[in-house]
Amino acid sequence: MLCLEHISLRWALSPSDLDPKAWLLSDFSLTIEAGRITVLQGPSGCGKSTLLSAIAGTAPASLEISGDILLEGKRLNGLPPENRQIGILFQDALLFPHLTVGDNLAFGIPSSMPRKDRAKAVSDALMQADMADYGMADPAILSGGQKARIAMMRAMLSQPKLLLMDESFAALDPALRQQFGQFVARQIESRHIPSLLISHHDDDRRFATGSVISWPI
Repeated sequence: MLCLEHISLRWALSPSDLDPKAWLLSDFSLTIEAGRITVLQGPSGCGKSTLLSAIAGTAPASLEISGDILLEGKRLNGLPPENRQIGILFQDALLFPHLTVGDNLAFGIPSSMPRKDRAKAVSDALMQADMADYGMADPAILSGGQKARIAMMRAMLSQPKLLLMDESFAALDPALRQQFGQFVARQIESRHIPSLLISHHDDDRRFATGSVISWPI
């Protein structure tokens, strides 16, 4: 479960500037149950990605964050990104062009996993993505939908406790958006982790298996 408790965000200002309008987000709380996708929908440039960066631990130092970010009861505030166990999917798949599809998947596997288990984990991920024969393929030959599925499975192989999605469906045509959305929902449910999708596209509300929130809040 992800819990945001009384989160307020603003860009660093002069200590004398107490104008409440300076806050990007003020006293926002949200709970996302394990296995559910919450959609935060609003126009481009309104600060949705900034909220994701605060949760992921990648926000710039100039962003002031107050409130508590809790994942499975653990407070994440102040932890570096690599210690938060959070997976992130962006609009672009961001596959490494110099690696095969299989090696892209293997990149997401924790180094603690025994070598003998890594090949099976990659093979299982390819099967789940309906791409069993693509392990040695060049990512450049993949379709947009295939790239999106590989990026998703790479994120899942990192064994995250939360998945954040930043406009992850925006680059896909309507048919692929629907297919990929169903694929993501199955993964989130089966792995029993919470997920937050931010989007400026009204159609992405249909991918919510939890709540839908409209921004500005």
